[in-house]
Amino acid sequence: MSAPVRSVERWFFPLVPNSRIVVLRAAVYLFVVVDVLVMVNDVVPKAAAGDEFFQPVLLARLLALPAPAEGPLEALRAFLVVAALVAATGRLPRLLGWPIAAGHLVWVLYGMSYGKVDHDHLALVVALFVLPTVGRSHPHDHRADERAGWALRCVQIAVVATYTLSVWAKVRYGGWDWPSGATLLWAVERRGTFLGEHLVHVPELLVVAQWVTVVAELAAPLVFVLRGRALGLAAGFYLGFHLTTYAVISIHFLPLVVCWLAFAPLEKVAQRWPQSVGSRQAAEPPGSR
Repeated sequence: MSAPVRSVERWFFPLVPNSRIVVLRAAVYLFVVVDVLVMVNDVVPKAAAGDEFFQPVLLARLLALPAPAEGPLEALRAFLVVAALVAATGRLPRLLGWPIAAGHLVWVLYGMSYGKVDHDHLALVVALFVLPTVGRSHPHDHRADERAGWALRCVQIAVVATYTLSVWAKVRYGGWDWPSGATLLWAVERRGTFLGEHLVHVPELLVVAQWVTVVAELAAPLVFVLRGRALGLAAGFYLGFHLTTYAVISIHFLPLVVCWLAFAPLEKVAQRWPQSVGSRQAAEPPGSR
């Protein structure tokens, strides 16, 4: 195998501590509970309103999802909450992981088939589908694991793709008037916060913010070449960007923010977990169930 091929393979399958997956898995599955109960919590009410406004997105059409019905969706919600709470503990990573991934995908497809698609869910959906491939992980198993590396890389790619694809969507539907026009001014007037309302009087600053947004989103792939402190600063910039967005126009990107954990040295968090938990799980073969 040539050196370039080995280099590409190692990039997609980096060797990272197995314990990183423990923390990411706990965070992602706990967020699934928040997602179905708080973030995308209108799926059942939409189903109760009938299918008059149900316009399935492309993937829902490809999967031939039927019109939503209250009973099955209530059962799906209950399953996702209970299963995600159990999966967050690291138990049954595959037996629960795959149904959770499929169920959550169905849930968000229904939730976003009524005219509004939240692109901040891309990385979360990807994370749910790649986490089961790792199998069982242990908080005190810091051995290099390419399965964990591949899963983390997939989440990282989805995080970065959320930004770059967002630029494509902006230009596709709004043209270059999106960064140069009154996009944020309209957003502030429609759903601005107390802080955002003060910016209405300085529209030039809002235009600058629009261009900064586009440039930052286009520059997102650069995080793949950053290491250590530089990567931490870049992550802090993007997280600060989302905090500012929420403070000004009350739009959050929490699913995406959670998935930024895929870039963090989570094994340092796992080291603080009780040793008894790691010992009990380590007694079972890696990748089991």
